[in-house]
Amino acid sequence: MHHLDGVNVNPTPIVAGENVTIEYDGLLTDSGAEEVYLHAGVGEGETWEDVKTIRMNRTPQGTWKTTVRLNTTDKFNFCFKDSAENWDNNEGYNWSYDIHETEHYN
Repeated sequence: MHHLDGVNVNPTPIVAGENVTIEYDGLLTDSGAEEVYLHAGVGEGETWEDVKTIRMNRTPQGTWKTTVRLNTTDKFNFCFKDSAENWDNNEGYNWSYDIHETEHYN
């Protein structure tokens, strides 16, 4: 499990076509957010494609969790927001992970 700034991404490395679970316990959790959303897209640079905003589920531990399936080898980019439009974007850098083709890990 990869843990960075209150964010867990599992499994890493990310392989195209597999389910990836993102767990969040950061700034928005600390400020008492009632709902947290994963805002995610794929691609290099500032322009994300296939952008989705997904409501995350609260865990019994008080963290937020959701699972996505990534059918691409583009870079996976994401940040978080709450229902009051407060954002946690990793101080402007967002979170970004490479997605690998399956044959590299067979």
